[in-house]
Amino acid sequence: MWWEECKSIEAKIIAMRRDLHRILELGFHLPKTREYVTHQLDEIGIPYRLSEKDSSIIATLKGKHPGKILAIRADMDALPITENTQLPFCSEHEGCMHACGHDAHTAMLLGAIRVLYPHREELRGEIRFLFQTAEEQAKGAAVLLERDALEGADAIFGMHIGSILGKDIPSGTMVCVPGPVMASYDRFILEVQGVGCHASTPEKGIDPINIAAHIVLALQAIPSREIAGTDPAILTIGLIQGGELYNAIPSTVRIEGTTRSFQEEIRQKLAKRIGEVAENTAKAFGGTVNFRMDFGAPPVTNDSDITAFAQGCLQEVFQDKLLTHIDKPSMIGEDFALYQQRVPGCFLFLSSSNPEKGADYPHHHAKFTVDEDVLWKGSAAFVALAEGFLKRDIAHYASDTR
Repeated sequence: MWWEECKSIEAKIIAMRRDLHRILELGFHLPKTREYVTHQLDEIGIPYRLSEKDSSIIATLKGKHPGKILAIRADMDALPITENTQLPFCSEHEGCMHACGHDAHTAMLLGAIRVLYPHREELRGEIRFLFQTAEEQAKGAAVLLERDALEGADAIFGMHIGSILGKDIPSGTMVCVPGPVMASYDRFILEVQGVGCHASTPEKGIDPINIAAHIVLALQAIPSREIAGTDPAILTIGLIQGGELYNAIPSTVRIEGTTRSFQEEIRQKLAKRIGEVAENTAKAFGGTVNFRMDFGAPPVTNDSDITAFAQGCLQEVFQDKLLTHIDKPSMIGEDFALYQQRVPGCFLFLSSSNPEKGADYPHHHAKFTVDEDVLWKGSAAFVALAEGFLKRDIAHYASDTR
């Protein structure tokens, strides 16, 4: 099987991951990262298209004969975190770090392309390899969709490395399950407006800190008292900013937080109630509030047929290290969900949790890293899925493996 060839380029995959780890960038514009990826694609010889709006890349492999169209996505952006891993290939950009494994995702997809491209004449159909920006902002997938990245596509696969589903899952284990696997995630911003004054005469102003405190407490009652306990819903305040002096009441306070859920109805209810509760609480104390909801991405929900197909392909790669059931999904979010709104898709999880190598820190931690011994298996998974999808009847295969 072609996926076995990934083992022979393991050193190359690791080297690419380390190179990308050094030159990381944030958001939509990743010029060094894009230059590195396109250099690798040029070495392989595969054609690609560049975006003028961001640094995303669409590489296309066309088989010898017409057939299905498969998309495979990897994200490339990093996080504004100061790295503390002491690795010899640490970030070269102060205050920035690949603390979520996107360097590994990009390297694994490049490794898969290196194996698949020489076999292109043996395939029927087309594979689109999507290198995405701004996943951490939940905005990059939308840019690729605007570029018709999924036009005519029959399915899409994506993968996340690390310990998202639990650090106790052994390194090298692949998780492939149907249904909801990650929550929606949205950001809310509240600008509480009062009237500033001296701390000794609070009656002469309107205290936005007091208002903000009551808003924070009131918001906590929304998921606990307005959403059924059987329906997962999270509302978390992550940022409060207000005031400059200990003896002065400020004019404004900023509150930011996030919501998570698995149902669109609950997602919208949380957004609506945050605005209503904040507005009325502020009004009760004589203040006002400006509310904005920055919708990120809906829940990541794996298509049952595509997932059953993927399980069949991945069984031969991972054998007893393939998990097809989890007790509960993750409340972390992913804008891969936007692709799944357009075509059937499956999002996979490759565990790289290895405490002996210090690779069991959570995502977005300053010491986050991955067990590089599993990187070739990520590439192998992509190769196995691509080979299977463009050489087998998906409907029958999915039915047979349920």
